[in-house]
Amino acid sequence: MDPNIFTDLNERVRQVLAQSPAADLEKNLRAMLMSLFARLDLVTREEFDIQRQVLLRTREKLARVESRLSELERTLDSTRKP
Repeated sequence: MDPNIFTDLNERVRQVLAQSPAADLEKNLRAMLMSLFARLDLVTREEFDIQRQVLLRTREKLARVESRLSELERTLDSTRKP
């Protein structure tokens, strides 16, 4: 989804409404759109970036744990072999 679509939509609505005496219509349309966006359960770019960093750190930690586990398994296997 293009992040500029909402900006473009908002600008076009402003241009149309600026040429007509429909200030109340603009206010109502803006409220309706804000209500719609609130129900879409969107996240901000900042929230997305924070979660992305958390995921990257978690993946790195998981890779280290998997590596350590493999190393321990190899050590255990080598001590069990006669």
